[in-house]
This record gives sequence, C-alpha cells and structure tokens, in this order.
Amino acid sequence: MGYHIYGIGNALVDKEFEVSDAFFAEAGIQKGVMTLIDANQQEQLLQQLLHSHPLKKRACGGSAANTIIGASYFGAKTFYTCNVANDEAGDFYVNDLKAAGVDTNMGGERDEGVTGKCLVMITPDAERTMNTYLGITSDLHEKHIHEDALAQSEYVYIEGYLVTSDTSRAAAIRVRELARRHGVKVAMTFSDPAMVQFFKDGLQEMLGEGVDLLFCNEQEACLMAGTDNLDDAIAALKTIARTFAVTLGNKGAVAFDGETLHKIAPHQVTAVDSNGAGDMFAGAFLYAITHGYDFAAAGRLASAASAQVVSQFGPRLEAAQHEPLKRHLG
Repeated sequence: MGYHIYGIGNALVDKEFEVSDAFFAEAGIQKGVMTLIDANQQEQLLQQLLHSHPLKKRACGGSAANTIIGASYFGAKTFYTCNVANDEAGDFYVNDLKAAGVDTNMGGERDEGVTGKCLVMITPDAERTMNTYLGITSDLHEKHIHEDALAQSEYVYIEGYLVTSDTSRAAAIRVRELARRHGVKVAMTFSDPAMVQFFKDGLQEMLGEGVDLLFCNEQEACLMAGTDNLDDAIAALKTIARTFAVTLGNKGAVAFDGETLHKIAPHQVTAVDSNGAGDMFAGAFLYAITHGYDFAAAGRLASAASAQVVSQFGPRLEAAQHEPLKRHLG
C-alpha cells in the first residue's frame, strides 16, 4: 500500500488575525463563515487588518491540507493534490507540505498566477471567520490528479469547498470515480455550513451514489437533511454515507460505523481559536481507522486532537504535539 490517505482540496496560504466583533460591523463582514472575495477586496481588507491588528500566524492551509498534514504528523503516509502558483506564496506552501512529510503533485512545474490566500479573523469567542481569494486554486483541474498515487491509497479525502468552482468540482468528482475504479474508499467533508446552504446541488453531485465516510458538523448535517433535529439528520446521512462522523462542538461528536452510533465525549478546554478544529478531527480520525483502530478509538483521538487545536492559535498542532495524543487510542 502506497498511501493511507490521498487528499484533494484547495491550497491557500492562511494569514491569521485577532479582531473584535466591532471590526466585522465596520468592514461589513459576515461573522462565522467563509466568504469568497476577489483579489482587490482581499488586498483592501489585508491593509485594513494590518493597520490595527498584528499578523498572528502564516501557514499553508486549505481544509483538506490541514486534515492531511494532521494525519501525516500522526504517522499516516499521505499525498495531497492541489494547485499553487509559481510565486513566493506557492514556494512557501510546497515547502510547508514537504516539511510535514506530505507528498504532492506540486513538484517543479507550476503555472503562472497567484497562489490563493485566506484571511482568518479570530474573535474573542474563538469563532473563526474567513475571507478567501482562491486565486489559482480555483483552477484545480483533473490534470492535477495523480492517478498512480490515488490507486495505491486506502482512502481518498475530498474537500467540500471544491464545490464552488466548476473545474475543481469536476476534479473532485473524478477523484471519486477513480477511487471506485481502483477499489479505494471515499471520504468527504462538507467543510462549511455555507457550502451546504448555497451549493447543495453541487455537493450532491460530488457525493454521487454515496461515500464510504462523511465528516460534517451538526449545522451542516441539519442543512443537508433540511431539518433542525439531529436524529432526523443522522437518519438522512445514513442514506448518503456508509459511515460518518458528526461533530457537535462542545458536546463532543457522534460516529456511525455502519452498525453502531458511538457517542464521543468532548474535552473541556478554553477555546481561543476554532479554526482547523473540524480539519484536525478528520485527520486524527482517518489516521486511526487506517491504522487498525475502531470508530470509538478514532473518535477519542479526534476529539482530543481537535480540542487541543482550539486551545491554541492556528489551524494545526506542532509536529511534536501529535504523538502524546495517541494515548487516547487505548
């Protein structure tokens, strides 16, 4: 087996800032969701932020990238298909992936353009709000798929954010089809409530006949099922995913292994930054189930790892923080 997980998703260089709720009112930004903006809007917002808020952190991001890097730090062999430009941010991105032990299609030849960037604004309640300029990552194409790496993987992992661009949605669908052809299991995440709210048809296209493993939060599950009742949402998820995990914020999570619905206890932490919590949950979970652990153990690791992510700044943990978390698998 070549890889445990083959991921496909957006490649964005994250810049994190701490802001107040008042800043959103002032800048006319919707809090708590990811909003797509153009290059000029992002540059204006960046200047506005830098004027009064110090940059907290810069990291290679994108929802699936955070998941793949988390899994890699736990010990999974991983590959990430993405698209960055031949620019400084693209160099930074590829080097950050390699430093985390992730193989990628972004080797030597990269297209001219602008690497995507995401401005992440964290409020005192730890809520993350993102304004994203996709740049070249919205031109993620089927040509970027590395079929040999995919065919040698146990799972593919598809990011829901890919639904917003026609070419990247087509690439995601192609990954699902290739996975089916090669007997590789398909995992997917809805990524953000806004994706389910505004791109539901596209997500259903990406789901196709259904997936082997789905990750989402309670809000996304309810939006997908058209209900505000979690039990009804869970029943609906069983029709589109063979197994799934639904995160419930500070109430923990539930994970369905195809037979049993496991309740996963939360870890009480002081949250400072919710950015990356769902991504880490998926990364830890995928690491565990590709290393012989059951859904209950995978859920324990995922819950502990995502709790640690929200208790510090940035969407990921440092490499050395992963190994001690494995005690939760026992």
